[in-house]
Amino acid sequence: MKTLVIVTHPVMKDSLINKRWVEELSQYPEKYTVHDLYKEYPDGIIDVKREQELIESYDKIVFQFPFYWFSSPPLLKKWFDEVLTYGWAYGSKSGFKVGGKKIALAITAGVEEEDYSASGKYKYTMKELTRPFELTFEYIQADYKDLFTYYNLEINTSQEWIEKSVPEYLKFLDKL
Repeated sequence: MKTLVIVTHPVMKDSLINKRWVEELSQYPEKYTVHDLYKEYPDGIIDVKREQELIESYDKIVFQFPFYWFSSPPLLKKWFDEVLTYGWAYGSKSGFKVGGKKIALAITAGVEEEDYSASGKYKYTMKELTRPFELTFEYIQADYKDLFTYYNLEINTSQEWIEKSVPEYLKFLDKL
């Protein structure tokens, strides 16, 4: 079964790692479908029915994005607000259309991993900071599979550091 990777990067052309991951995933169309929200909806107007149909056709879904003000880029938040509707994704009369689907996050972070710790600069782990996503997926009865985070991208932008992430990311996706 193919994995749907919903990519949300506001300026993909300037990305180093998200762009590289998309390039790699695109080499395996039999395994991954890449769905770039900013490319698909440059005006920010989301085709909710189309998105819901897309979600219904996959059993494994990954949300890939840069960590953006301790959350996701704004279009992904809007996507959650508009696509995960009452009666479709949740609610007493819902079919829980996302229920049981394996869902994960793939996040790129600019700073070092230790900055996201109790003793670090930001006081919380990435797992703690992404808890609202986990609760959202639990609420819609999806099977949340945790997150993949690749750190240190503001400090280390070397080709070697970026390439090191690729097999790690593919391994994460294949284990879903």
